Amino acid sequence: MGTQLRIKKWLIMFVCVSMLLISACGTNKGAAASDKTDQPRVESYFIFDTLVTLKVYSKKVTDQHFAEMHALMKDIDTKLNREHEAGELYNVNHQAGKEAVQVSKDTFDVVKKAYTYSELSKGNFDFAIGPLVDLWQIGKEGAHVPKKSDIEHAATLVNYKEVILDEANHTIKLTKEGMSIDLGGIGKGYAADKLAEYLKDHGMDSAIIDLGGNIYAVGSKVGDQPWNIGIQDPNETRGNQIGKMKITDQTVVTSGVYERFFVENGVHYHHILDPHTGYPVKNNINSVTIVTKHSTDADALSTTAFTLGVDEGLKLMNSLDGVEALFITTDNKVYATTGIKDKFELTDKTYQWAN
Repeated sequence: MGTQLRIKKWLIMFVCVSMLLISACGTNKGAAASDKTDQPRVESYFIFDTLVTLKVYSKKVTDQHFAEMHALMKDIDTKLNREHEAGELYNVNHQAGKEAVQVSKDTFDVVKKAYTYSELSKGNFDFAIGPLVDLWQIGKEGAHVPKKSDIEHAATLVNYKEVILDEANHTIKLTKEGMSIDLGGIGKGYAADKLAEYLKDHGMDSAIIDLGGNIYAVGSKVGDQPWNIGIQDPNETRGNQIGKMKITDQTVVTSGVYERFFVENGVHYHHILDPHTGYPVKNNINSVTIVTKHSTDADALSTTAFTLGVDEGLKLMNSLDGVEALFITTDNKVYATTGIKDKFELTDKTYQWAN
């Protein structure tokens, strides 16, 4: 009888300890979940030639975190901004036709990624488009249509295949004098990825990173709910939407004719340049939105898809794993890759699905 009582006593103690452990696990889980908040800490900066807004939905975030993210952005801008005289890309461009320039691994990796997408697009996205960007000056005061002869000359200097990458030594060489790399079609995406990586590394998995049309939705909202991201109406000012999309821990990047442009003699000239003709891309597309996991990829793919046009653009985007795309045309039609309709709700009745 005494033995049975001892066994019963140990069983009771075991059950109690187990219940305490379960309770403790539940408490820890609740504590982890409580790090999220529906009231974000918001900071904004003007950098990368745009307004960057960081909304962090975490009780952990501090002034120090924002200071470090600002420093991270400034470092990226210094390295990748070709107009920054202290920058690595500036140095590469100013040594065009002369010698190879050693750069940091970060800069080399971005240029290598840009090269990959230039290859994938068969040169429709060409990161060596700097001479044409310099000539057109779209988005800057005094922008105007250049002389035809100047455009034709600048176009001869645009060829990503003339960029020599040495991965072993992290050097970049432009083979012809006058060549120039421009990372405007991929740099903001890289910055968004780095900011998202920083937040996750510091235990903050609920945030919206907005780099002016380049959105990274980190993690999910409170309660593990997906984010609702609006898709810009390309015919209206920023903030007007044609619909919204539900995403979790993904990036949404849009390239459109409304971002940077000027009007001359009644003609609209936007900033997405065709490396083959030297003029702004002329097709019936108003904007392209890419949804995927990495903003660097989305940034390059949005420009690539825009330059390829609806048919070729859809074909390429449908062939890529984990990539969805939305094309909006000048006649208010919406074309989409096969998997995007489950995520996107078209709310503006002036637009119609085309496929």
